[in-house]
Amino acid sequence: MTETKDTSATVFRTRFLLAGAAWFILVAAVLVAVPLVFSDRLPDPVATHWGPSGGPDRSAPAVILTVVPLVLWAVLAASCLGFGRRRLVTSRAGRSGIVAGLAWSGIFLIGVQAVSIAANLGRSRWQDAAPITWQAILVVAVAVACAMLAGWAARRGPDEQPPAPDAAVPDLAPGRRVVWVSSASAPLLLVLSGAALAASAAFAVLRLMGLSGHAWQTAAVLAVVALAGFAFSTVSVRVSSEGMRVAFGPLRWPARRVPLDRIDRAWVEERYPSQVGGWGYRGLPGRATIMVRGGACLVVRYTSGGQLAISVDDADRGAALLNALVARHGTRSP
Repeated sequence: MTETKDTSATVFRTRFLLAGAAWFILVAAVLVAVPLVFSDRLPDPVATHWGPSGGPDRSAPAVILTVVPLVLWAVLAASCLGFGRRRLVTSRAGRSGIVAGLAWSGIFLIGVQAVSIAANLGRSRWQDAAPITWQAILVVAVAVACAMLAGWAARRGPDEQPPAPDAAVPDLAPGRRVVWVSSASAPLLLVLSGAALAASAAFAVLRLMGLSGHAWQTAAVLAVVALAGFAFSTVSVRVSSEGMRVAFGPLRWPARRVPLDRIDRAWVEERYPSQVGGWGYRGLPGRATIMVRGGACLVVRYTSGGQLAISVDDADRGAALLNALVARHGTRSP
């Protein structure tokens, strides 16, 4: 049974990655072909930036209309497809986030390139390029709409569920070491954070190439957003005889340790973002919730009376082991 499940998941993941590669090739072909088709009707250099009034105020060689969107597309697509791991792809939420990111990136870059080419088309000088105002808003709106539609369509297919919890009291025989480790992730936040980090690197490259005078600021902001997103995208909990360790982010850092003598007891509760005020670290120290996904949460009450709830998979087993370890620790204490 396990073998069949693994095979089907591998086949589905392969098909998903092939479809993603096909989308990458299609968008890349459009980004290369469109400027080539209209190359004889574009000035050189071309207008590449429009000021607050909508008029062109910066130029670059015409090849930039091909190179920059193509490089950005390669970085963003690689970032999205890099999350095409088995667990994310076979999860509806994870698959939806990856597809939405790919759709938004491709449509947005095609739209930006199309608007830039249309503004320069038929002009003898870049200074004569048509103004851009409402077109930019239209590109963003269309990209968001396509991303939402693609994310909805991607929810069709398998949806991997975590194994049924077994909250039986663990065997804590003398000399036996028992450890429970579990985690939960927000796939869409992982994808968006990866895309923000990739975009930050792309803007830094543009600045190093001298193509943008304000790219450092944009790169810095995107880098901060990406790091914050990564920090709150994943939470991991480890329960052992040393106590409980809560780690954040894909790298499991930063981490917080809670010794057994500070824990009163643990249990499981159903909590959702709408109940705690959203995703991330919600509440105040002493009564807080680390919300990555709605559903079962491991709730720990401290001996001081405070509480910490963590949205994590297999919370029943974690609570059972933590209670057993706390009880054994209490019997050994003087």
